[in-house]
Amino acid sequence: VDLKECLQSADFISSSDGNFKILEDGSVYTTSAVSLSAEEKTFSILLKDIQEHVQKKIHVSLVEEEKKKTRHARDTVLKRTKRRWGPIPSVMIENSLGPFPLQIQQVQSDTAQNYTIYYSASGPGIDQDPKGLFYIERETGNIFATRAVDREQYPSFQIICFATTPDGYSPEVPLVHTIRIEDDNDNAPYFTQDLFEFSVLENSKPGVVVGKVTAEDRDEPYTLHTTLKYRIVSQNPPVTPAFSLHGDTGVISVLLPQLDRELVSSYTMLVEVRDMAGQPFGLCTTGTVVIRIEDTNDNAPSFKQSQYETRVEENRVNVEILRVSVVDLDEPGSPGSGAVYEIIRGNDDRSFEITTDKNTNEGVLCVVKGLDYESAKQRILVIAVNNEAPYMLAPHSQQLSQSTSSVTVHVLDVDEGPVFKPCLLRIDVKECEDIGTNIGRYIAEDPETGNSEGICYRIPPGQCNWISIEEKSGEVRTIKVLDRDVGEMRRGQCNITVLAIDRNGKTGTGTIQVVIQPGNKNYPRITKTEYIMCRDRKPICLTAQDGDESPYSTPFVYRITDRSLASSWKITRHNDNSVYLSPKGDIPFGTYEIPVSVTDNGGKVGENYIKVNYCDCVTPTECTVGPRTYGAGNVTLGVWAILAMILGSLLLLLILITICGCCGSGVMHRHVTDDCANHNLIISNTEAPGEEVMDHNIIPLQNTCDQGGYGIKTGDQQTFEMVKGRGHTLESVKGGGHQTLGSVKEGGGGQTMMDTCRYSYSEWHNFTHPRLGEKVHLCRQDEEQKHSEDYLLSYNYEGKGSLAGSVGCCSDQHEEEALDFLDQLEPKFRTLAETCVKR
Repeated sequence: VDLKECLQSADFISSSDGNFKILEDGSVYTTSAVSLSAEEKTFSILLKDIQEHVQKKIHVSLVEEEKKKTRHARDTVLKRTKRRWGPIPSVMIENSLGPFPLQIQQVQSDTAQNYTIYYSASGPGIDQDPKGLFYIERETGNIFATRAVDREQYPSFQIICFATTPDGYSPEVPLVHTIRIEDDNDNAPYFTQDLFEFSVLENSKPGVVVGKVTAEDRDEPYTLHTTLKYRIVSQNPPVTPAFSLHGDTGVISVLLPQLDRELVSSYTMLVEVRDMAGQPFGLCTTGTVVIRIEDTNDNAPSFKQSQYETRVEENRVNVEILRVSVVDLDEPGSPGSGAVYEIIRGNDDRSFEITTDKNTNEGVLCVVKGLDYESAKQRILVIAVNNEAPYMLAPHSQQLSQSTSSVTVHVLDVDEGPVFKPCLLRIDVKECEDIGTNIGRYIAEDPETGNSEGICYRIPPGQCNWISIEEKSGEVRTIKVLDRDVGEMRRGQCNITVLAIDRNGKTGTGTIQVVIQPGNKNYPRITKTEYIMCRDRKPICLTAQDGDESPYSTPFVYRITDRSLASSWKITRHNDNSVYLSPKGDIPFGTYEIPVSVTDNGGKVGENYIKVNYCDCVTPTECTVGPRTYGAGNVTLGVWAILAMILGSLLLLLILITICGCCGSGVMHRHVTDDCANHNLIISNTEAPGEEVMDHNIIPLQNTCDQGGYGIKTGDQQTFEMVKGRGHTLESVKGGGHQTLGSVKEGGGGQTMMDTCRYSYSEWHNFTHPRLGEKVHLCRQDEEQKHSEDYLLSYNYEGKGSLAGSVGCCSDQHEEEALDFLDQLEPKFRTLAETCVKR
């Protein structure tokens, strides 16, 4: 700073900030380390002229200097710098004994050869705390210490030295000089804790780590003054050393292979820590370590006595009769000493119980079930004891056996009341038994005498009023009909308390459990008895119900009781309570009342009538017309009616055939042209292509109205067949061979003679009458109606009749010219006829 520009002559120069010093030439120096923040640092320089009485101020602002661009190595310019004027850092021994003032260093400036130089200094130890510790001689530059210094408090000092001329000019820049305080082993190491406490399990193996002790030293780190060594000074009790201490780390480990808590429960050790790597001249400190031995269950409990005796009155319950104690060397109150008692013999009926008193560790023996003097006058128990924690075998020791003790319990006799045997009697009573039925006997005995003499019985009031007990004999009888479907009996059982009173008035109680067993009181019945069966004859499912329980219900057995209906209806099993009802064969439409009996598993039979309406329908909803009723007793009459209908139909058929034969003789003598003959369709049973027939003698026979018979007349043989619905031919069964109507007429073979009326009524009568009579006779002799079934043929339903009526030619049988229609065929049919004629 150019001071002369502001004031030519200044007698006094000072700074408003003590961190800065201004020399007479205007140089500004820092008296201590200064850090510049982002903000500007400002201070003022005060100039005074005492003679002129002038005072001026210069304001100075300090800003951070911008970094200059770094030059490359090839651009480096060598510049000669001025040699620093200060010596190397000074060293002062801690706690120096003097004499004081003690010279520790000298600073000199090279400019002293040309100028008169005065030396000064500032900083910690000079004009800052601790003030007055150092000073510098103004003319010589010698630095002196005025007293001893503690390194642990002031490890080093940094002071600033100045060299100026008498007129205030500073030819040298200020010098930062360091005074280091050299450490002296003046501090002994110390433990971080006043008392170290550790624990370890007894019987631990050697080498197990117990804990670690730590110490510190305030002297200079990483020197011999702080290199520490540990050792055990003493052990209490003074027995064989049990632990070892690592000298460098301070880790304590188990040394003794047998740590027994029962012998020594804890160890107290005096340990030492010494600096200077444990050298004898090093400083040392001692500390205390307490190691407690934790208990393990290495001692089994044992009874103090091997035998005990006690007494108890019979029938006493939940009463303490004895206390037993044990000896256990393990730590009291720990799981290793907590006793657990058990009865290992003599308590099969669970009359006794033993528990542990947690406060005293004693075993408390109690009676939990009354004892009977008459049964056993004394009981001998064997009691064993264990610990809560599992037993741990100590090293080099043998396994111990479990400790046991015997207890003799004497039972004292007491006069007691009657006792029921058993105390709970179950009596099963069948449902619906008569009132007064003897269902059992319940008696009590006097324990003193062992008999039932003089004991009376009664049932206290307020219980279910089902039974009574005879006062003297103890017989139990019913006083009402026990029905599981009535009131309180729906539960099926009841417990009734019975009292027994002896001569001395002492009482005993017992319980009778009356259980009502299900009986066979209900008949099985079929739930639904009316059905509709259509022509598909789908079986009907019959299901029965029985109000009884097993084993008096299912499985049911069904049977049709009427023999006549049983021949035409059948029953098929479905499951235990259902069957299928269906007809055996073809039966007429109508209503059938079928008696069906149902037998349950207990043998009780229920009669039911099943009404089946066998209707000509597809679905039951179509059956609206009331059909004819068939009952048990008119089945035979129905068969005869069917046979009469068949005979009437056959007779009507014979009459029609005879009339057709007589009236058609003129037609058979007519000459039929080739063209007319070829318009007829020849009836044949073959399905393969037939041969061409050129015989003009083949003529068509007229069809009968209802039966569909066909007649064929040739020059060699005359045959007539009655074709029924399944293509059966009317045959003779007497001769055993095939016999046609033509053979009956002729009596043998030969040329047939064509008459005018074909076959007469008498010929047909002679042929059919004996055979029909034989069939009718057989039907009368057969009770099962098997022969009648030959004529009761069933046909599948093919729909309702056509509105066009019959397409047969029976309506033209009376006309003479029955074949005139052949001349009136349309051209298409004539073409068909021409193809059938061989040209």
